[in-house]
Amino acid sequence: MCGIAALQLRNPSLHHRMGSLLSSMLCQIVDRGPDSAGLAVYNTPGLVSPGTSTLSLLGKDQGMTTADITAGVGALLPSDAQAAVQVVGDTTLVSAAVGTDLLVKAVGETLPGSTIIGRGEHVAVMKSVGHPMEIAADHGLEAMAGSQGLSHTRMATESAVTAGGSHPFSVADDLCLVHNGSFSNHATVRRDLKREGVVFDSDNDTEVGARYVASRLQQGDTLEEALVNLGKVLDGFYTLVVTTADSMAVVRDPIACKPAIIAETDDYVAMASEYRALAGLPGIDDARIFEPEPGKVYTWSL
Repeated sequence: MCGIAALQLRNPSLHHRMGSLLSSMLCQIVDRGPDSAGLAVYNTPGLVSPGTSTLSLLGKDQGMTTADITAGVGALLPSDAQAAVQVVGDTTLVSAAVGTDLLVKAVGETLPGSTIIGRGEHVAVMKSVGHPMEIAADHGLEAMAGSQGLSHTRMATESAVTAGGSHPFSVADDLCLVHNGSFSNHATVRRDLKREGVVFDSDNDTEVGARYVASRLQQGDTLEEALVNLGKVLDGFYTLVVTTADSMAVVRDPIACKPAIIAETDDYVAMASEYRALAGLPGIDDARIFEPEPGKVYTWSL
């Protein structure tokens, strides 16, 4: 019974309200998943910047000071990379003007015990254990600007209550996936992906879905094609929301067992597990409001 709230802002004049709108949506789905939560925000000033890769690391305590992490990572990168480290709530963000793969390598050598929970030029991912609104407040969500936001409140069923098991799962550049439901054959698909060389960070079934989508995209699928193929491979009851740097997608299982409702206007697309999370959005009275059809993939682009 997890909760999902996602928002894509088509109108740039609303970007400064992204955090406050997503926070109000999140507040309405807290009771669907009170044990932990995660956030993904896109193009948020102060967290990410154009031409710079950013890694989100699980936890605020990495065993080193931010100055030491900056120095360690910077020593492994080109002199003009401008490495920077900041702690936001329970998340450590490491940025540098280099490609993501090079930054991942430098962070891995500097902080070998770290867990990367987000990566890319456009996204910052934050997760923690505890009450979702406290997690949102600790990370300063309400004041954040941005083009898209994705949030998830978790009621753990398939794995332990840990920050690492919280959603979203971000396993490729600017790609995030959240999930309400369960994949019944996730262990089988995990084994298949491992045979292909895919490495996992948790025992969570949702990570299997995220890794599968990332694998399909790497093989050349569009986002819609990747999710259609996911429906052919992964069994279970689910609603998924997937975001990239410039797109958002929603899909439900063929029985549509898990709830989802969408509001669409010229200014935004919003999705939530319950209508009450959409009720406070601007212009909601004139929005097109509908439930996604079973098994159908819906996509929107900025």
